[in-house]
Amino acid sequence: MTGLLRKSLFGGLLLTAALAVPAQAQEYQWTFQTSAQAGDNFFPYEQEWAARVKTMSGGRIDITVVPVGTVVAHNETLEAVGSGILQGQLSDPSYFSGKDPAFAMLGNLVGAWSDPQQMFNYINYGGGKALFNELMNPYGVQFLGASSTGVESFLSAKPINGVEDLKGIKMRAPEGMVQEVFAAAGAAPVNLPGSEVYTSLEKGVIDAADYTVFSTNHAQGMHKFAKYPLYPGFHSMPVMDVSMTKEIYDGLPDDLKEILAVSVRDFAQDMVARLKQEDMKAVAEANADPNITVINWSDEERAKFRAIAKTQWAQWADRSEMARKAYDSVTAYLVSAGLLVKE
Repeated sequence: MTGLLRKSLFGGLLLTAALAVPAQAQEYQWTFQTSAQAGDNFFPYEQEWAARVKTMSGGRIDITVVPVGTVVAHNETLEAVGSGILQGQLSDPSYFSGKDPAFAMLGNLVGAWSDPQQMFNYINYGGGKALFNELMNPYGVQFLGASSTGVESFLSAKPINGVEDLKGIKMRAPEGMVQEVFAAAGAAPVNLPGSEVYTSLEKGVIDAADYTVFSTNHAQGMHKFAKYPLYPGFHSMPVMDVSMTKEIYDGLPDDLKEILAVSVRDFAQDMVARLKQEDMKAVAEANADPNITVINWSDEERAKFRAIAKTQWAQWADRSEMARKAYDSVTAYLVSAGLLVKE
């Protein structure tokens, strides 16, 4: 056999072997359930995050993100992820506060954050990530990181320029810490599902509502009746926890763990930036409407509300050992960041 023929045969064997190996070898196929509905404006952003993970991992990780309720109820994903029924979730941790009040404190510490970056800094650099894993690991869940839809707006049919104006306001608020904080501020919170906010404002059943971000409120026509929206919000900024089955995570190679960590940090910034753009467009439309007055609280009024909220945080801290750890951790960070005055 000639040298040229040998080289030709060898080259052909290499080419055949190369073609036999898939360009993208899928090693992990997961389903993550989100707390978002398929029609929510940020659901596509979550799907895009999953697509980026697939690209970054060279196709080794393939995540399908499904809407709320697809596999289990919104407040059952923690157990489903821990048992492997789902492989991950994008959810509000406060849904699991019935298991431990610490989930409410870490998931939506009412009045704590005035900007998503403040919360991201705590999670990524202030000890929040380790605390989340201390809370979630016993359930078989690994916390990867946090995103957010941003600081929620506040709907109101009456002008509320500060804490004093909250007194006697009939408002819709989710059950739990949110209601307790607003009650402490003098408001009269009531239980209403989100689906009834529009009609309740229209009929005057409520004066105000803690609902969602400004752009969503505006798109749904809430400002027809709530003509005094507060933006940026002063009260609520739910954490969107991105987590997965711990057993699967523990078995991943280090490069894929790092890809997941980096992708979630990027996802957090991407979601906040894009939703803020939508908010700003909606705010501009509202400001151009002579029938709508957008109110922005001063730093002093925000500080007053945070001080009231802190009294409720302290009460929640007594409800479990992890709630106490969460309280101590977050308040220490807020003081160090100049967002809370040390007593």
